[in-house]
Amino acid sequence: MNNWKDWRRHQRAELMAARECIGEADHRCWSDAITGMLEQGFPALRTGTVGFCWPHRGEYDPRPLMDFLQAHGATLALPEVVNKHEPLRFRKWWRGAPMKIGAYDIPVPDNTDPVTVDALIIPMIGFDKLGFRLGYGSGYFDRTLAAMNPRPLAIGVAFEILRLENLHPHAHDIPMDFVVTEAGIHHAARTGLKPVAAGQCADILTTRTGKIRETDR
Repeated sequence: MNNWKDWRRHQRAELMAARECIGEADHRCWSDAITGMLEQGFPALRTGTVGFCWPHRGEYDPRPLMDFLQAHGATLALPEVVNKHEPLRFRKWWRGAPMKIGAYDIPVPDNTDPVTVDALIIPMIGFDKLGFRLGYGSGYFDRTLAAMNPRPLAIGVAFEILRLENLHPHAHDIPMDFVVTEAGIHHAARTGLKPVAAGQCADILTTRTGKIRETDR
């Protein structure tokens, strides 16, 4: 696609405007639905180290899920921008953790311990039928996922009104492993997003882990 950056910039602006127009009741209802699916579909998050993003400009609000996972023993983390062209660094977060204002005026932990995450709950401005994510345009999450070995589980979260047909991905774009919206859980298979029941996620993850181990040999 010619002028793909301009096209994405236009899509980003339209989708963010649509997201910010969601009524409070719908936003709460849809966020609650996403939280419920993440709790049911990914019980392994309760015992891992999970990275989140503080909600920004109408994104899905992950804080109830963060409270739930922390209560069940998970270690939680929030990302910090180190330098513009470097992967994100994740710092430990808990209720009452010291915070400061970071990049994009988003709160980040203030010098808490750095941690390595097993899974990421990644907000998406938009997403397409193959599970590719439209972000804010700086490439932080693509850069971070590409740099981490082993790669953490990447779960993209967004509302259904942000679904696009095709983001025309480039070589640097990395698809999510799962996409969760208020309508359900979707596995990003090679042929595209496939709706899956919450009980199927563990089996898919077991297969995925096996494939990663085979690749590492």
